Amino acid sequence: MKPFIVLIGVFAFSMLTTKIGFGQYDVPFSGRMALSAMFLFSAMGHFLFTKGMSLMIPPFVPFKIKIVYWTGILEIAFAIGLLISDYSITSAWGVIIFLIMVLPVNIYASIKQVDYQKATYYGKGLSYLWFRIPLQLLYITWTYIFFLKY
Repeated sequence: MKPFIVLIGVFAFSMLTTKIGFGQYDVPFSGRMALSAMFLFSAMGHFLFTKGMSLMIPPFVPFKIKIVYWTGILEIAFAIGLLISDYSITSAWGVIIFLIMVLPVNIYASIKQVDYQKATYYGKGLSYLWFRIPLQLLYITWTYIFFLKY
């Protein structure tokens, strides 16, 4: 939920500041800034809640802690790449592939009721998927619209 709030908050703030600063809204720029900020925010969780995020990964997958760190670094790279015009389209496709690939991890974490911030198995459970899956689709659609369509 927090990354979604960052996405919408940065989008609204960017829209407002472009209107005030340049006299018109810049929807593509605002959408790109918002997604980049969301990925930077999301990446922080990989470093602040490493143990809890490692619980989200199924037991048969080795090197869980390293995967959490590397995916955090990858999210930072996406955030930067999305803002560099020469890399934005490649980064956008990377984001879409990444979001599709992490969806099973989110499903697994919901089934196991992982609370990644507390590193426990007392999270929201399957009810979280009613929010998470549409949110994941929103992020994919957002990426497509603001980076591949505009």
